[in-house]
Amino acid sequence: MLAIIGGTGIYQLEGLEVMGEHELETPFGSPSAAITQGKMADQDLLFLPRHGRRHELLPSEVNYRANIWALKKLGATQVIGLSAVGSLQEEIAPGDLSLPDQYFDFVKGNREKTFFGNGLAAHVSTAEPTSKCLADGLEKAAESVGQKVHRNKTYACVDGPRLGTRAESFFLRGAAGCDLVGMTNVPEVFLAREAQLCYCTIAIATDYDCWLDDPAQHVSVEQVIARYGASLEKAKQVLTAYITQGNSCADDCSCRKSLASAVLTPREVLNAEQLELLELLSA
Repeated sequence: MLAIIGGTGIYQLEGLEVMGEHELETPFGSPSAAITQGKMADQDLLFLPRHGRRHELLPSEVNYRANIWALKKLGATQVIGLSAVGSLQEEIAPGDLSLPDQYFDFVKGNREKTFFGNGLAAHVSTAEPTSKCLADGLEKAAESVGQKVHRNKTYACVDGPRLGTRAESFFLRGAAGCDLVGMTNVPEVFLAREAQLCYCTIAIATDYDCWLDDPAQHVSVEQVIARYGASLEKAKQVLTAYITQGNSCADDCSCRKSLASAVLTPREVLNAEQLELLELLSA
């Protein structure tokens, strides 16, 4: 089943025939909001607004573990996120869409980044953290509706909620070699990998961050909101095309086997709670 995680400006999924809502309590607390289940083009879908339905959660306040656990519990096998980002490269103009395949974790705050620990040890490979088959399907859908998407880009994730300094912007685009900067995809992408979910985000560039010499190009919240609306429609077109074309990742995708050799703790020493978590993540 496909799950959609809506970012800024996406608090409900248009065109979704709502079948019901799920309010789950997880071992990690509550998700950002109730999860909507419905159908679109005869496909079962789940939808979760990342920041809550009234955008009440800062990036650092999102309970990423609860969100991914809940989607997995409800049967998700693939996740598409939508995220506002700043562009660190001139070729990615404000309004452009990207499908990042690499991540640079520049989060310094205390976000919970793994399902493991407390007696359950595992080390999941994130050399290729996103799903190529999911990105290929989204690129094909974008082409079908005349939308260009950038591929093979690196997303740097920062804490927020403040917008970055010029020094940080230069570091991320220079020394770190990043193309996009945002506040929400870490640890979301890595938790999805731990849960054996195919994951890809549609990144919507709102601005050039603040690395350009022209101060008029430096990002402000007012600019983000003004530019974001039109760009969001592009992302929705691509998402709708992906769904209506019946695209999906195969069950034998490598993302769906990421725990195969990652867990080090013997099953016989795990307690009932740990076994339950492992069985959910491994399903």
